[in-house]
Amino acid sequence: MGDPRIPVIDIASLFAGPSPQRDEADRQVLAAATSSGFMTVRGLPGDALSPAMRRKLLSIFDLPDERKRQLYRWNFDPTRPNVYRGWFPLTPGHPTWKEGIDMGPDVAYGLGRADPADPLTEATPLPSPSDLPGWHDAASAYYRDMEAAGQAIMRSIARGIELPETVFDAAFERGISTLRLLHYPLRTPESLAGAGEEAHVRHNGQDFYMLARTHADSGFVTLLAQDGVEGLQAQAPDGSWLDVPPVEGSLAVNFGKLLARWTGGRVRATIHRVIGRNRERYSVPFFYEPSVDAVISPLPIAGAETFEPVSYGDHLWEATTKFVEQAGIAHLRPTRGVRLVG
Repeated sequence: MGDPRIPVIDIASLFAGPSPQRDEADRQVLAAATSSGFMTVRGLPGDALSPAMRRKLLSIFDLPDERKRQLYRWNFDPTRPNVYRGWFPLTPGHPTWKEGIDMGPDVAYGLGRADPADPLTEATPLPSPSDLPGWHDAASAYYRDMEAAGQAIMRSIARGIELPETVFDAAFERGISTLRLLHYPLRTPESLAGAGEEAHVRHNGQDFYMLARTHADSGFVTLLAQDGVEGLQAQAPDGSWLDVPPVEGSLAVNFGKLLARWTGGRVRATIHRVIGRNRERYSVPFFYEPSVDAVISPLPIAGAETFEPVSYGDHLWEATTKFVEQAGIAHLRPTRGVRLVG
């Protein structure tokens, strides 16, 4: 049984026009977003959440090590031109323990969506189609399906807080959403050496090790497909930790700090973590993100605190370059500032 504080919501009606079913889904989405800040959703159209799709996407981890190294980013291989997109290997001695790849919109839309003038819009190094037949088509389809789900949820939130349902749409045109594929292997004693006490956690009377440290996402909406292995936890408002069950055919959804600010604090940015114990784990998070130059500025929400408009690219760069997989790259992108159009 899942925790009732993490509701399971059927969002099929969010992909259609107005209806009583959509009204009820909107109510449930807003209730989750403003309370626990976490929910599990089902009812997405298509086969994006099928076991076959997940296996196809995760087959990238079966590549030989020399093929993976061809996908490394600059801070792990200084001969590589890519600094934000690409592969990050396991890093012993840190509280987190994961490897994976970050991919941008070019995985779905081609190199026309890449711009080398900004690390945030650089091209993604991808495996050769001959190494992984069918993988590119699967990754492209999955990316597009998650974009559609992200938009549907954002529109639902807009309706819930009594704003025009398309109020967020313009910011997400030519968005730079990130599709991340993750593998959390078993932690070895060598991986824990030097990681400190933060790499260990006690939960419900049992000892676990940390796979992804306690944090709140920096952006908007995170859509996470899991592989059936438990370990993801969300922090409840009272400080307790809630287990987020990996339900087949569903996504775990949480909300980020910038969306909380944008909605005047109505939406709750949820603190979460991933813990492990003697089982390897895979997951597929998708971070629904606006364009690099999108300006996030106060919305007409009664009682909301005002804030200085921020460029999404500047916000993202400052937030993500603090993580170990992006260590050492902060100096490679100057602050751009807010660019107002018109």
